[in-house]
Amino acid sequence: MEKKLKAFGRTLQIMDELREQCPWDRKQTFESLRNLTIEETYELADAILEKDMKGIKEEIGDLLLHVIFYAKIAEEKEEFDIADAMNDLCDKLINRHPHIYGDVHVDNEEDVMRNWEQIKMQEKGKKSVLSGVPKGLPAIVKAYRMQEKTAKVGFEWDKIEHVWDKVEEETAELQEAVAEGDKKHIEEEVGDLFFALINYCRYLDVDPETALEKVNKKFKNRFEYIEENAPKALTDMSLDEMDALWNEAKIIEKS
Repeated sequence: MEKKLKAFGRTLQIMDELREQCPWDRKQTFESLRNLTIEETYELADAILEKDMKGIKEEIGDLLLHVIFYAKIAEEKEEFDIADAMNDLCDKLINRHPHIYGDVHVDNEEDVMRNWEQIKMQEKGKKSVLSGVPKGLPAIVKAYRMQEKTAKVGFEWDKIEHVWDKVEEETAELQEAVAEGDKKHIEEEVGDLFFALINYCRYLDVDPETALEKVNKKFKNRFEYIEENAPKALTDMSLDEMDALWNEAKIIEKS
């Protein structure tokens, strides 16, 4: 613990020095850091997918820097400091874990999450379980989180087969919309199908965002193999010729 506290104190000291002496650091605001923080978050997510422990360690440090940076700016504005933020966090964790710090009994992780959501709503004085889902989340992540939250209050199918039935129902409705040729209706049905598939992923305990990102990576690697091994310009190749190289890339992946 002493080692960790010393490292944290060292980081806080360096931040103080940077805000006093570095022109770039002095210039930063909440708004100017926002996009950089989002970028750092995605870099951490990439490192996690790559199972790159060195990268994960580095990106955790970068995100921690941003957290400390925001707290330092707030301290200068005499709004709050890092200690206030951390104490609020500790109070929240204690309050939302009554099975650890109180006399509430839980049987499993579902009970824990159900209590968490109920306590969170009481704390924030909000009436909807969906009120805690950030508006700026990517659409796939947002859909997954909304489905998770509503499921905790019992709004979900009893059996996974029913979820797949919904996927097939939405697929048929999309096909009907395509046959009609109504662009607005097609868009609506595409959205419904995505939402149903994301829900099916949740029942399978598969993170759809992670699954899609892995497919993106696979597609990128295979297409780059085509580019690197194409005997002529891609625009001069037939689809069959490119597909042959695509299949070569698949064989290399498996080997």
